[in-house]
Amino acid sequence: MAIFLQCFLFFLLSFTTTAQYYCPRCEHKGKVSYFSDDSALSSGACAYGSTALDFNNGYLAAASSSLYNDGYLCGGCYRMRCKNKKLCRSEGTTVIVTDEFTNSNKTDFVLSRKAYMGMAKKGMEKQLLEKTGALDVTYKRYPCEVFNKKNLTLRVEESSKWPNDLVVKVLYQAGQIEIGSIHFTAKEGRSASFYLGKNHSAVWSVHDNNIPKGPLVFNFEFLQETQTLISSMITAKNLLPAHWKPGMMYDTGVQMNEYIRWEDCGSINQCPEDNW
Repeated sequence: MAIFLQCFLFFLLSFTTTAQYYCPRCEHKGKVSYFSDDSALSSGACAYGSTALDFNNGYLAAASSSLYNDGYLCGGCYRMRCKNKKLCRSEGTTVIVTDEFTNSNKTDFVLSRKAYMGMAKKGMEKQLLEKTGALDVTYKRYPCEVFNKKNLTLRVEESSKWPNDLVVKVLYQAGQIEIGSIHFTAKEGRSASFYLGKNHSAVWSVHDNNIPKGPLVFNFEFLQETQTLISSMITAKNLLPAHWKPGMMYDTGVQMNEYIRWEDCGSINQCPEDNW
């Protein structure tokens, strides 16, 4: 039985804007390169495994450690276009972050070959690949329309053991905002909340001998890390069944595809809506 969707916003923390801070809705300048072998992205830090190769028709990216932010960026979508007008088309391409990379040359993203070539004008793909050095681009974060309106989904990992050890991977978090915490209660009573800790990337887990054996109601706290940190609490419409099973995927019944609101960027100057 579905339950209601409950949303509320409240201020958690205010912090001083620095010269380096930009509203996430704005365009950033950076550099990208590409993987010579896309299979590297199938074992990426986000722990999506081979599932990642099905995301966005293979238009994938690994983010630098500073952007990856301990996995909170996993599943985030970016639109980017290169600044070489001779080789690149103005529409650019859209990528999903599935991995992390560390570097010393200040490259922001490493793309799959397919995504990298997606920035090129028709017939110029080979020339773009042959261009030496990191490519100058502009990029901005967008809600992930490429998920084709799939709901936020929990995959119960094989390391889970019913009912006391629950490990889940969060899939199809499509918005510009990020998951800050996850907790659940029993369908009946709802007196105690059980919080999942962030294992790594998109994987969360909890071990507790008191986990209820009946259906579970999941709640997700989403963070908008703009000039003021704002939290939205979302209650899943669908319950995790009483006898959840490792390897199974469970649809929460909700979509998180929100844009960060301009008003949440505070005093930061709004950047133009360039429709790309």
